[in-house]
This record gives sequence, C-alpha cells and structure tokens, in this order.
Amino acid sequence: MPEEGLPPIGSHAQLTASEIVRLVDIAVRHLGIREVRFTGGEPLVRRDLEKIIAGCRQLHSRLPLSITTNAIGLDRRAGRLAEAGLDRVNISLDTIDRDLFTRLTRRERLSSVLAGIRAARLHGFTPVKVNAVLTADTLTTAVELLEWCLAENVYLRSIEQMPLDAERTWNRADAVTADDLLSVLQRRFRLTAHSRIDRSAPAEEWAVNGGPARVGIITSVTRAFCADCDRTRLTAEGMIRPCLFSDTETDLRSALRAGVSDKELAQAWRDAMWRKPFGHEIGNAGFTPPVRSMGAIGG
Repeated sequence: MPEEGLPPIGSHAQLTASEIVRLVDIAVRHLGIREVRFTGGEPLVRRDLEKIIAGCRQLHSRLPLSITTNAIGLDRRAGRLAEAGLDRVNISLDTIDRDLFTRLTRRERLSSVLAGIRAARLHGFTPVKVNAVLTADTLTTAVELLEWCLAENVYLRSIEQMPLDAERTWNRADAVTADDLLSVLQRRFRLTAHSRIDRSAPAEEWAVNGGPARVGIITSVTRAFCADCDRTRLTAEGMIRPCLFSDTETDLRSALRAGVSDKELAQAWRDAMWRKPFGHEIGNAGFTPPVRSMGAIGG
C-alpha cells in the first residue's frame, strides 16, 4: 500500500487530468463505453482524482464512475469524491485479522482501511464492494471477513489469485479456488447459487442464508470468463492493454499529445481491441505472466 503524502503522479509519462477526461469522453462518445472505473496501482495517490472525476461527470452526467482502492486515506476524501460525482467504490481487503493484515501488508493500517469503508457508506457510495484475494494464509479468516461485511452492509467478493504479482510467486497448485472458499463458508453459512443476469459481470453470486445479502466469487482462473469479457484498460501512461495478461500495448498518449483528432484516437483504440486475445491461457503449457505486475499498470 502506498504511504500517505506521496507526491502526485505528474511525470511527463503519466496522463494529466485533462487528458484522462478527454480519453474517457472519447471512449463514451465513440466506443460505446458504459461504465468507467479508476483502479491501479492505487488511484488515491493522485491528488487530482477529484478533478478527474468531476471532469468526467460534467461531460457525462449519467455515466457510472467508480474506483478500486486500498482505502488508505479514503475517510478524508470520500466527501470530496462524492461531491465530484463518484458513484461507488471497490475496496481491497483480504482479512480483518489485525496481526495477519499487518504481516501481509507490512503496515499496521487495518483501522485506516475500515475507516475508509465506513466513510464510503456514510457518503452514500452504493454498493460498497470489498474485494478479497484469498490465499492459504487468509482462507482461515474468510468466515470472519464475511461476517464483518454482512454486519457492515457491504458486499464481499472473493477473487481467485492470478499471476499478476510482482514477486512472481504465484503457483496454480497452491492458489485458493472458488470451491475451496465455498467449502469453508458453507460450514457457517447457507449459500444458494444466484443466477447471473449480466454474463459480462465477473462475479458468480450466492445468496447468504436465504438473502438478500450475497457473496460473490470471481473465478478468473478455474472458470475463466474470457469469452464474455467486454473490458478495455487504459494505463496510467496512456497505453491500451486489451487484456491484463497481454504485454501488447497501444500508445494513445503520444498520439494525443501530437494533436490527433478524437475520431483518430477512437480508431486507434478500436484497432487495439480487435487484437484482444481469445483468453489469458493461465494453466496452459507455455503460459507466461505479463512483464508488468498489476501494481505497475495503473488505469
């Protein structure tokens, strides 16, 4: 997790706030994008995040806007983000066991994360989603985490661990699967499979104890949903990645700064997405993880 007080991401390599807003506008007007999420890395390290959100909201009053964050510092910025036009937040949290959280993140910041989650609810972000990437260490605390989410009226989603870590320690044989998690949760909760309405939505859902509360599991490895994926990623440097696992990137930043028209930028973006691979091929012979880890991509 980033330290508080980091300088803004403002190097020449990074997109400026106005450039981000323009590219979002192009994506909506020319490419049919219906929802935008700012993720990372960590979007809260951008001190101009409120400006970015407000710029997008001013151009597109009904466009769903969200962020995925570790929630460090969110309690101090949630109000301003809500005023800027942010609709909802996804918050990364793998465990609410304080000692385990500190060991995993190397920081004693669990209270800050929980404060951020509560601030998100206070300021009306709906829904507030908690994203947990469970490992052998944290699986034993999954029941406690779901109980906490139910009590706080936030929506827990577990995400199968993917080979996007900077340390390159991922091993499919050791990864916690959806079935592993269901086996643990069903010892405490009655879970009923809930039909998925939107096939492009990544989470499979289960009603908890008859509902209305639900828990979601994103089976990105064991039951990959690549065939239904309709997402595109614009990195913090203005590169289009048609898939998280693809090292192929199309440079929009250089074209943008060279004065290329909106229609030409849209066509370059469209051409990049036509090269989207059929699937990530995790587990297949010859699979190699992308050179850049998730934390280095931004977007």
